[in-house]
Amino acid sequence: MIFDRLARAFDDRLRLSPVVRKALAKVFPDHWSFMLGEIALYSFVALVLTGVYLTFFFDPSSADRVYHGSYAPLDGTTTSAAYASTVRLSWDVRGGLLIRQTHHWAALIFVAAIVVHLIRIFFTGAYRRPRELNWLVGVTMLTLALANGFTGYSMPDDLVSGIGLRIIVSVGESIPLVGAWLVFIALGGEFPSDEMIPRLFVTHVLLVPAVLVALISAHLAMIVRQKHSQFPGVGRTEHNVVGSRLYPSYSLRSLALFAWVLAVLFALGGLVQINPVWIYGPFAPAQATAPVQPDWYVLWGDGALRLFPPWEIRIAGHLVPAPFFPGVVLGGVTFLALYAWPFVERWCTGDRRAHHLLDRPRDHPVRTGIGVAVLTFFAMLVVAGGDDLIARLVRVPIYDVLNILRVLVLVLPLLTGTLAFLLARALRGGDAARLGELTRADLRAAGRRSGTGEPALGRAGDEPELPAPDRPGERVELWPDGDRWRWRYRDERAGVALLSNLEVRTEQEAADAARLAYPGVDHVVVPGPPPAPHRRTRTALRRWGNAAMGVALLAAALRQRRKRDDAGPEDGPSPR
Repeated sequence: MIFDRLARAFDDRLRLSPVVRKALAKVFPDHWSFMLGEIALYSFVALVLTGVYLTFFFDPSSADRVYHGSYAPLDGTTTSAAYASTVRLSWDVRGGLLIRQTHHWAALIFVAAIVVHLIRIFFTGAYRRPRELNWLVGVTMLTLALANGFTGYSMPDDLVSGIGLRIIVSVGESIPLVGAWLVFIALGGEFPSDEMIPRLFVTHVLLVPAVLVALISAHLAMIVRQKHSQFPGVGRTEHNVVGSRLYPSYSLRSLALFAWVLAVLFALGGLVQINPVWIYGPFAPAQATAPVQPDWYVLWGDGALRLFPPWEIRIAGHLVPAPFFPGVVLGGVTFLALYAWPFVERWCTGDRRAHHLLDRPRDHPVRTGIGVAVLTFFAMLVVAGGDDLIARLVRVPIYDVLNILRVLVLVLPLLTGTLAFLLARALRGGDAARLGELTRADLRAAGRRSGTGEPALGRAGDEPELPAPDRPGERVELWPDGDRWRWRYRDERAGVALLSNLEVRTEQEAADAARLAYPGVDHVVVPGPPPAPHRRTRTALRRWGNAAMGVALLAAALRQRRKRDDAGPEDGPSPR
């Protein structure tokens, strides 16, 4: 009763009920892949909750402290305040190790969910108009997630994080002319500076999270405004969304997923050890530890630094050190390509239409081949980040392992990208529904089509980019309705007939909309749909009623005339 009165009081003053009612009625697709973004969102919520707890006990300072605590090997040792507070939080604060490890696992899953979510968006073409801005926001969130993960990883001031920070400082200083100045300004002095840890702390807990909250809010607002994309299927068109309403069905599933994410994160934090800084020891500039690797989301950068040869060049008398190319150029080109991809594809294909239906990877073999090749390249860089572990495991000199990885990182992406291109083209052009159903004939046919000079990224509407096989028993019917055109999908075998609720101006626009909604289905032009039975009945009754009324009026007029004829001529006027 109290909550009901409060809700009514707020609604009387703010008039929120129409907005809330419309939001709760919003429809979301039921496909499992749309939950990847929610996993990232709920991991971020876990990061915020556990991070607030950790800030109560962490001391972001480089000042000297003498550690006195439960971890005996470090008792009485002088370390930085940041490292001492991290060890104390892990060993002496109740629940501190659980929260700290859960926070670390949440950061790993947060970045992983964003990456997998972007991969899904890339291979399904969900970044196309009108969702280019969503893609840009997502790539920016990935960049900030990487930056925030690295700053949090570097704050404890242990030996491993200190070495990683020193590597990043070296990469930054490799930028010609301005690199050393940028690093000096960012750290507040020469590395390692007294301002280094406080600035990492402010960046990690305040600046980047605030921007992430703003971007997540903007991303969700754009999804609500533009509606969700969806996979093609029966009843799904460019102008509707088939799925579950936000309340109650989708909300219950989403809350259940939130509970599962928290359960998995806390289970990992309590059962799986990660980043035991007390074993590594405090950071000392003259010391190093091996074998050790950073977290997976920056391991590709470490692998690139290990694989790149020690080449140094001079430009206009200025030295360009070797770390500049794998550290600055590779990372810059990667994210620049991510930002530019929607516009590059639109320029190559000429496709400027709005897309609300997603593609299957087989529908665009070129995009699929490029994506698989790039993923293979970065996977090999991640493997190269553990070259010392591989050398120890297989008992091969590390320089031989490096040479083999240098060859594989260049050759494997070409092989996997080409194979993915051929498989996608074979699936698109053949009769196989799944990858395991492909035959040698399908692969040979795909190879012959690839060698005929067919354009890789054709213009919009070109035949190579459309699914080839037609489905018997299915068709799309187009007809003029006055000065407009309408269309509907019909499946005679399933007894399905779905009418589009959109009227367009030309036959071509109707054909384009039907081709996007139901690729691979032939369309035919018909005079128009037959009227519904109840409409025919009403029309017939109206006609019969009008005819009966006309007959009745004619009969009444004839009876009136007959009466006048029976009365005879009237007497003439009397003389005056």
